[in-house]
Order: sequence, then C-alpha cells, then structure tokens
Amino acid sequence: MSADQSLILIVDDDFDFLEINRIILEGAGYRVVTATNPAEAQTRIDAEAPDLVITDLMMTSIDAGFAFAARLKGDPRTAGVPIIISTSVSSALGLNFHPDSAEDLAKMNVDAYFDKPIDAPALLAKVAELLAARG
Repeated sequence: MSADQSLILIVDDDFDFLEINRIILEGAGYRVVTATNPAEAQTRIDAEAPDLVITDLMMTSIDAGFAFAARLKGDPRTAGVPIIISTSVSSALGLNFHPDSAEDLAKMNVDAYFDKPIDAPALLAKVAELLAARG
C-alpha cells in the first residue's frame, strides 16, 4: 500500500497538534482526516475506515485514548487497524504510561506509543512500518 492510498485518522483535542501532524503526514503523501474527540472520530471511521489511527491519550477523560483504542480493537471492522497513541501526560502530570514491552502495548490496545511532541522522522518511520506490516 503506497502512502498516497493510505488514510490516517488523527484524534486529538489540541488543534495545533492536529495541524502540525496533518501537515507532516500529508507532506509524506498520506491522506489525513482529523477529529477532536473519540465521538467525532467514530463518525469519521463510519464514513471511511482509516488505515491507521493516531490518538491522544487524554481528551474527554484521562484515559479517553485507551478507551477509544479498546473500542477500535474490539470492533471487527477496525480490529486490524494499527493505533499509535501519543501523550504529554508524562511531562504534564508526572504520570508514567510509557510501555516497556510489546506486551504492555497489547494491554494498551495500541501498536506504538509516542510522548509529545512527536519527532516527525520517528513518526513517519513508525507509520510506514505499521502500514507495511498490515499489508
């Protein structure tokens, strides 16, 4: 699947984060849609299933991203969609959500984790890797 065919959904309540990462991903040839919360994201998913989702951890609640990821992984239509979770909760609140293993990622229902701000080259590399693994 080439970048220009892949649809990436970014879910975050921070408009600047949405815009910066939309520009980065579109610059790499991906199609991008955005949502500011899980409910809006679900509307986008119902319209066109994404090939990959990048979601914030803290939105409507401290664990909104985890709950959203669990819903996606539990839905047969989106169970195979790779999910990247991003957060600034570690620096903002001093909480450590950073996974230490693939098992930790699986428990979080995500395929990758990034602290904010996300390093653009690292994000693009991880997106390409996850999309390639998906086929």
